[in-house]
Formats: sequence, structure tokens, C-alpha cells
Amino acid sequence: MIQTQLYIDGQWQSPLAGGTRAILSPADETVIAQAAEGTRDDARRAIAAARKAFDQGPWRNSTIRERAKLLNKIAELIDRDAENLARLESLNTGKTITESRTDMGDIAATFRYFAGLVASESGAVNEAPHHVISRTLREPVGVCGLITPWNYPLLQAAWKIAPALGAGNTVIIKPSNLTPLTTHRFTELLSELDLPAGVFNLVTGGAEVGAELAESHDVDLVSFTGGAFAGESIMKAATGNFKRIGLELGGKNPNIVFADADLDTAVDYALNAAFFHAGQVCSAGSRLMVQDSIYDEFIARLAERLPRIVIGNGFHAETQMGPVQSAQQHEKILKLVQMGIAEGARLVHGGKRPAGEIYQKGFWLEPTLLADVSAEMKIAKEEIFGPVITAERFSSEEEVLRLANDTPYGLAAAVWTKDLDKANRMSRALRFGTVWVNDYHPYFPEAPWGGYKASGIGRELARIGLDEYTELKHSYINLAPKAMGWFGA
Repeated sequence: MIQTQLYIDGQWQSPLAGGTRAILSPADETVIAQAAEGTRDDARRAIAAARKAFDQGPWRNSTIRERAKLLNKIAELIDRDAENLARLESLNTGKTITESRTDMGDIAATFRYFAGLVASESGAVNEAPHHVISRTLREPVGVCGLITPWNYPLLQAAWKIAPALGAGNTVIIKPSNLTPLTTHRFTELLSELDLPAGVFNLVTGGAEVGAELAESHDVDLVSFTGGAFAGESIMKAATGNFKRIGLELGGKNPNIVFADADLDTAVDYALNAAFFHAGQVCSAGSRLMVQDSIYDEFIARLAERLPRIVIGNGFHAETQMGPVQSAQQHEKILKLVQMGIAEGARLVHGGKRPAGEIYQKGFWLEPTLLADVSAEMKIAKEEIFGPVITAERFSSEEEVLRLANDTPYGLAAAVWTKDLDKANRMSRALRFGTVWVNDYHPYFPEAPWGGYKASGIGRELARIGLDEYTELKHSYINLAPKAMGWFGA
């Protein structure tokens, strides 16, 4: 049985109230861990430690070389412990071990990318009179509260931790109370390094911990990835001291297939877009939009492949899709599917728990396809966050562009066509933070990630992902000041 603790001011500690939370396996609902359940008081202790470490400790005066070296060391530790981390990730989330191993490689790459970016920092010298030194500097924001989701616990943490530490900030991280295990193990790895006390703090727990990070006037920045409702609460709470905020709040992502697309490839990627990690991906291509002339054939091809998807334990080599993460998510997805059918969608496949004794415990769902969906249906508008494709018809480029953009979200979209002119027009006109053409899901540390509208505020990764954790300062030094002799002279 795994037991976790809090990490505050350079020390492993139990929560002040002594609380714990049972962590369940999504595959069979057995208790796999007892996680420390922190409270507001624990969050306040961590904030105080981070505040002191930033204001009085040596970290804010560390050099870019020292911080870059730290990030590279963290990448080495991730590589060293990758298999253990991957197994914890699959155990806790239900995703396949193959997916988790890929995540660990991406996490190490993220730390190495930001290490290189930090090492290149030098500020800018501005044009000024010969007796003036004018510089544009980037300095750390201060104390950063980082709140991460349950679907990609350590990957999303890395996207925040690497630029936050690299910029010279101090950190309090709160992982989802459903999936804290890899963040806890990461903290164990980090504790092997000579990081000053208070620079990195881990507080596991429920919503009250996140609320304290958002409300506290001693926190200078809060970065949150998760649902829109919680994001709205954090945004309101952050106004107390006008702290910097970064929000990544999900999406309703269109996967648009034109009649001139490579049909075999588009069908294959439609499955990857929707069922990778059982559809529990903020950029999942769950809203499939197919042009009229190929719609029926496309649906038939999907229907042929869906029953062949291997559902099972993520540690089994043959498994292609694991369970969803929690009972709450399982229930939500089933309700949305039933609502879609009631609204007039046609159930082609799935929509229920798989048959068989091994699926009776755990949060299992069949990969589901709902065809003949129309734009006004709730399932065409709401983020499902599960293994469900909703398929809509469209006739023209103008129509699908209007339908795709008619959403409160704007995270990601994809277009399938052999017409490069059309691809360029669609890529420019779609109001989404990422638009893929003839592909789905790739991302790189070098490219920004984030969305328009209700998909969030700010960007992660890339140069801008580091800038999010800095304040911009103009330093002006007059080397030869002289009296102006203007007032009262």
C-alpha cells in the first residue's frame, strides 16, 4: 500500500488534521494508496515557506546557469525513474503503460527544453543616450500556486514546474486528489537535489487547498488546468490581490474531414483523436464533422473498427484502451450518451459497460459512436471527456467553419484535406489555439499550448510558457545626472 505525505519547507510532513484519502484503481476499484489530505492550514504553511524562500532565501538570486543545470538534473532523474513513474501513472489513471511511457519521455523533454531556454536568457539592451544604460529585464513573478488535473498528472505538472523554477520562482503544487501518485514520486526525486527549503512544496488535498492558493495575497501567480467551473472560481478568487493567472480549461474540439481527404488515414486518426487515454484529453477530437458525400462510408468504416478495439488493463501489452478514471466521470459520460440518444442521435456502437466478468468492477466503458448528431444537441456543445465520438454532417467549407467556431471553447481543431489552399484557409479561420492539418494530437515543447475563449487564459510551453512566469522590468540608469533647472530656478 502506497502512503503519501506533504512536502513543505524542505521536509516530509503529515497534514495538520491527519487526514487521508483512499486512492482507487480505475481498473478494479481496489485501494492502491492512502494519500495525505491537506487542508487550508497546510496550504498556508506551504505558502509561508514559499514566500520566505522567495523573499529571503537564495533562490531568487540564483543564476540562469544554476537554474538551467537544475532543470537538466530533473530531466535525468525522470529518465532514471521513468519505468517506475510510468507504472504509477497507469496504476492511478488507468491509461495504458505504453501511453504512460511516452508521457515520461515528453516530461523529460519538457525540462530539457526549458533548461535550454533559461540558459539563453540575457535580457535586452535598449537604444539610449550614451550616458544611460537602458535594459529590458525579465524577473521571477514570485510565489506560484500550480494546480494540475487528473488526466495527465505529471505531464501537466512538468509544463508548469519547469518554467516556474527555471524563471526563479518558488512553487506550491497541488495535484488532483484523484491522481497524486506520480507528483508525489516526482517530489521524492526532487528532494534528492540541493534545492533550498521552501522553493518547492507539495500539498495534496481537495478543493480547499486550491482555493487557498487562489485567494492568498502571498501567492503572486496561480496556474490551473482543469474544468471551467473550477477555473471560474479561481479567476474570481485571484482578483483579491490581482495575481497573475493562467487557465487551461478544456475544449470541444472539431475534427473536420473533407471529401478529398485520404479516407483510410482520416478514419484511423479519428479513432486516435477520440479514444487516446479513453478520450480523457482536453484536446480530444470527439466532435467529428464529415462532409456529406463521404459521411455514410466514414461512419461504416468506424463502426467496423470499433468492436475490435481491445479494452483492458493498461499493463497488458494487447490493451488499446483502459477505463475512465473515476466513478463520477463514468456516470457523467453515460448520462451524456443517453441524453444524446434522447435528443435524436443514432447509437452506432457502445454506450455501456463492456460485457464480461472482468469489467464488472472498475470504471469501464465501450468506445462509443453517436451518428447523425446536429449542432444544437447538448452532446455537440458540451465537453464529454470520455471515449465518445459524436458525428455530424456538413455540406460546404463555409457551413463547417461556422459550425466549428460556434462553441464557447477554442482549444484545438483538425482539418483533413489534400487541398493545401483549403487547408490554409481553414487553419487561419478556425478560432482555436492549435489547428492540425492531416494529423491529430501532436504537440512539442517548442510550440505554445492553450486556447481561445472559454478554453483558458495564457499559454503553456514554448517561449511564452516561460514568459508567463516572469515580470517585465525596464531598468534605466543615468550615469551622468545633471540638474534640469526648471522648477523654481
